[in-house]
Amino acid sequence: MPEEADWLRERLEELERIERPSASEGERRAAEWLVAQFAELGAEARIEAEGAHGTYWWPLGIGAALGAIGAAFALRGQRLLGSLFGLLGAAGMADDFPPHQRRLRRLLPRRTTYNVHCELGDPDAERTVVFIAHHDAPHTGIVFHPGPAKVAGRLGLIEKTDTSPPLMWPVVGGPLLAALGAITGRRLLAKIGLVFSTGTIAAMTNIGASETVPGANDNGSAVVALLALARRFAAEPPQGVRVILLSAGSEESFSEGMKAWGERHFPDLSHDSTLFLCLESIGSPHLLVLRGEGFLKLYEYSPRALAFMDGLAEEMEIPLVPNLRVRAGTDGLESLANGYETAVICSCDDLKQASNYHQPTDIAANINYETLEQAINLSQEATRRLGNQWL
Repeated sequence: MPEEADWLRERLEELERIERPSASEGERRAAEWLVAQFAELGAEARIEAEGAHGTYWWPLGIGAALGAIGAAFALRGQRLLGSLFGLLGAAGMADDFPPHQRRLRRLLPRRTTYNVHCELGDPDAERTVVFIAHHDAPHTGIVFHPGPAKVAGRLGLIEKTDTSPPLMWPVVGGPLLAALGAITGRRLLAKIGLVFSTGTIAAMTNIGASETVPGANDNGSAVVALLALARRFAAEPPQGVRVILLSAGSEESFSEGMKAWGERHFPDLSHDSTLFLCLESIGSPHLLVLRGEGFLKLYEYSPRALAFMDGLAEEMEIPLVPNLRVRAGTDGLESLANGYETAVICSCDDLKQASNYHQPTDIAANINYETLEQAINLSQEATRRLGNQWL
């Protein structure tokens, strides 16, 4: 629908002009913009302010620094201190990845993040569908350079795997190897741990010092999808289902906004009749429904939710890239870890990557609006079906 594509692009261009790193003044302005957009569509939305740290490079950088210190102690023969610092660094890092508790960042400075919560449909309905997007945008950095994926594509490696590489394993591996080197007295392990840890410190420093990208695909595409759903539901209100449109803040700092939203709202949502649909980077050429994700451990999404979404897509003749898993994390991990039926609708390019991932080129002009509208159509139909029957 050309008219809807133009409508989506106009709003995406407005949003991308707001520089909006996690837990920032720009994130607050983006939240206020979104509330105003909902109001124009006749939907009432509110901002829920929550505490957040707002980065991931500080917690991971501190964990890596502890690992480097541990390696230095190990190389000096101070094995107890080496093992202690290494294990503390590795444990702090591992705990910081969603959906864990993120204890290390509780010791760091706190800011405010801004979630936008909008409810539509039948407030007394037995069934609830929660759509999740996020309006903060990521930093770029050298580690996000698209070159390695292009090389892997030319070598035919992309075709051979349906799971992205575990890039965070060596990040946690640095402090862990430092600890093992100290425990066993093997200097080589400590040296490798020192190299990995210092490399992580450099990478996190680079990310923290780099600019925030426009974030049209990641994740402005999902934010405007929420607006499109509100627009469609205003014209054709969903029956028999309560709809929550949630745009979380601080997703880019390891889902801090979504975690806070869950602590506030999960107690009021039934596990037996609530479906979470996370919309993440839905402006690449090919639509997909993630099979699993996780930075260190892969968390598989529930077969019922996947079968439901796959069946709808097949009926609607919407092609989905099959069987993809990512060694990363979306806001969908929080609801999944809390026992809710959850599915994550994403998109990818021919290299099975989100287009323009964490790059300055992530702008509205580079969005595939056909894919974006397919995601909106699939979301709308999922809502309609849930009004008539559960999964």
